[in-house]
Amino acid sequence: MIEYCAPTLAGLKTGNLFSYYFSSAEEAEKDFFEVNEKLNAKGVFVEALLWRPSSVLVYAYRKTFLDKQLKMQEVKGLLSGFGYNANETEECLDHLKKRLAERKGCGSFPHEIGIFLGYPLTDVIGFIANRGENCKFCGLWKVYSDEDEARKLFEKLKKCTGIYLKLFLKGRSIAQMTVAA
Repeated sequence: MIEYCAPTLAGLKTGNLFSYYFSSAEEAEKDFFEVNEKLNAKGVFVEALLWRPSSVLVYAYRKTFLDKQLKMQEVKGLLSGFGYNANETEECLDHLKKRLAERKGCGSFPHEIGIFLGYPLTDVIGFIANRGENCKFCGLWKVYSDEDEARKLFEKLKKCTGIYLKLFLKGRSIAQMTVAA
C-alpha cells in the first residue's frame, strides 16, 4: 500500500489503485476492515473495486477530495455520459465497480477512472477524446494539458513515495504516515 498509495496517504492526491493478492477473500476483507479502522478517521478509505480469483483491485482514496471532485459541474457532465449519477460518492463508486466488472478480462479500465484518481479533468477528457493517443507527455498518466505542471507534479509524487518507503522500512506504520484530513 505504501508503494502505490503514498501520495494519497500524504494528502497530495485523491486516490490510487493497486492489486492486492490474497490466499482467501475472507482474509482480504479482514485486512480492508483493519486498514479502514486505522485510516478512516484521517479521511482515507480503502475499498475493493474488482474481485478476481486470487487478487482484488483496491482503491485507496481521500473521501473529501473525491466528494469535491464529483461535485464539479464539468465532472458531473463527463460522468453522466458514462451513466453515473454524480450526486452521491457511494453511488458513483458502485457504478465504477459495475463499469470495471463489465470490462473484466479485456485488460483496460473505464477511461473516466482518472477522475477517481485525481487526474486533471483536461487530461481525462484529452485521453478519452484521443483514445489514449497523441498525448504531450506520458508519466503517471497521459498528459494532454500542461506538460510542465504535470512533470513537476510527477516528480513531487515520486519523491513522496520514496520518502514514505524509507520511513516504512525504518518502522513507521501506515497510520503514522497518513496525514489527517
